[in-house]
Amino acid sequence: MVGNEHGLHARPAARLVGLVNGFDAVVTLTDLDTGKGPVDAGSLSMVATLNAQQGHRLRVGASGAQAAEVLAAVEELAADNFGDVAVAPLTGGSGLDMAIGPAVIVDAAVDLSGYVAGNNENGRLEDAVRVAGGELRALADGGGIFEAHVALLNDRTLLAEVRAAIADGTSAPVAWKQTYDGLAATFEALDDPYQQERAQDVRAVRDRVLRLLVGVAEQAAANGILIVPELDAATAATVDATAIEGIAVRAAGTTGHGVIVARSRGIPLVTGIGDVAVRAGTVVAFDARTGVFDTSPDEAAVRATIAERLGERERAIADADAPATTRDGRTVDVLVNVGVVQDAVEVRGADGSGLVRTEVLFGDRRTAPSVDEQAEVFLRIARALGNKPITIRTWDIGGDKPLPFLPQEHEPNPFLGERGLRVFRRRPELLRDQLAAIRRTAAETPVHVMFPMVTTADEVDWALQELGPRHNLEVGIMVEVPAAALRVATLAKDLDFVSIGTNDLTQYTTAADRTNAAVAPLADGLDPAVLQLIDHVVRTAGVRVAVCGDLASDPQAAVLLAALGVTELSAVGPQVPLVKAQLRQADLSQVDTAAALAARDAGQVRGLL
Repeated sequence: MVGNEHGLHARPAARLVGLVNGFDAVVTLTDLDTGKGPVDAGSLSMVATLNAQQGHRLRVGASGAQAAEVLAAVEELAADNFGDVAVAPLTGGSGLDMAIGPAVIVDAAVDLSGYVAGNNENGRLEDAVRVAGGELRALADGGGIFEAHVALLNDRTLLAEVRAAIADGTSAPVAWKQTYDGLAATFEALDDPYQQERAQDVRAVRDRVLRLLVGVAEQAAANGILIVPELDAATAATVDATAIEGIAVRAAGTTGHGVIVARSRGIPLVTGIGDVAVRAGTVVAFDARTGVFDTSPDEAAVRATIAERLGERERAIADADAPATTRDGRTVDVLVNVGVVQDAVEVRGADGSGLVRTEVLFGDRRTAPSVDEQAEVFLRIARALGNKPITIRTWDIGGDKPLPFLPQEHEPNPFLGERGLRVFRRRPELLRDQLAAIRRTAAETPVHVMFPMVTTADEVDWALQELGPRHNLEVGIMVEVPAAALRVATLAKDLDFVSIGTNDLTQYTTAADRTNAAVAPLADGLDPAVLQLIDHVVRTAGVRVAVCGDLASDPQAAVLLAALGVTELSAVGPQVPLVKAQLRQADLSQVDTAAALAARDAGQVRGLL
């Protein structure tokens, strides 16, 4: 039986393939639960796209001189979850908002038009595959990811298909590209989102060999600035932040998940650079504070500014544990957003967590976590933060945030469909388990709980009824919907706090999907209409008001939010010291909030800041 949470995906499949190919035997796999197979267990493409999921039963067949030995070895590997261990997260970046370095263009396909086929296309292919294998094996720090890449590279089923195409007169690059494009399409057609994303691994292997075949050197990522058309969350989460200077995104928008993930890792980033022409290797620079992307920067001036900002950051980190008390005597709690336990471990100076994203903590599971499992993780977060208060948001799914163990029906407009608390009116047992884990955690450490995507007073009443006796708990809701912001006094009458999620509040206020590059520029959290709603919430809620959206991670915007009356800001980890430092330098009584609220647009607000 497959025990892996993501099933027999590329990494564990690569280990199985490597094991099988070490024996003198022919081994096949059949998924007894789906009826798929038998497939060649010595081919990664066959094993991975068998799509055997967690809990599926596999039948292993073997023939040949070492059939008994290979069956015993496969059984032992399966008992060890096919050797599948989590890949260690890559370390974070500098945490700056400015960068300079040679451009690393990753949005251009390998050009095959100049390739001239010869009499030895198979030989050329073998040479390219051999060199690519050496390059991948040298990337030892990538662990299982590159092990899977090597297996894809040497997949005998794929290689046979490529050679057959070459025998029919197709050039080596075209044959290779067509074969691997087909495999990528197969992965993208699978049901599991995690498996779908493995198409990126296939394309990475495809392009590595294509570059070798056509003689195009791979642009080194070291000390460079990645230039990408759009930034997806998977890329932002896996790029080596120690080997790049920053990321420049052609598409506009500041609240997409890829952007948020990159910032949470401290990677310097600018968005909205557009179609500006950039040659690979050309030194470019950007300043995210001003939104400037410069293709011919004054290197000395830029590096001097970077050094100055590094000094600011070092001073902010040194003073991170000091309270964020403004010059006019107001203290603002600055907390950290937590998506993985490591966020709580690595942060400096946080006054607790203002947002524990439970759907991210357990988002890689195919079965719902138990009460014990959830409570254990919550306590680990609290202990990492010195038992300061943590605010746990209940399951927030829907829109662009699926939960594998809670499949949802297809909706024509999921952002306006069953999201957040709405989902659990029909699946209350999952919410009840989570609330039990939260209550258990609250018995040992200070805990706040908040419910997402609340629109009506009836929803608040239902959530409070499900929660039951509060005991040590403080209870709040997320304000993400304009309707909730406008009637917050009604919604908050039995609550202890509200927390404004500026990412969703912005996209709903501006009617601009923050994941849609065509309209993302409209989804700006500093839009005066959004600020007016925040101001209304602060003035009328009757309870303390926090902000946990991406706007709270911008030091200058944080000062404006504090001046509007927000008393808690929850930021991504690398920004916590900088937000606190900026608040200490501010005199909130001198911030012209009236001008910001009456501004023409977000650009004018930035000018005021």
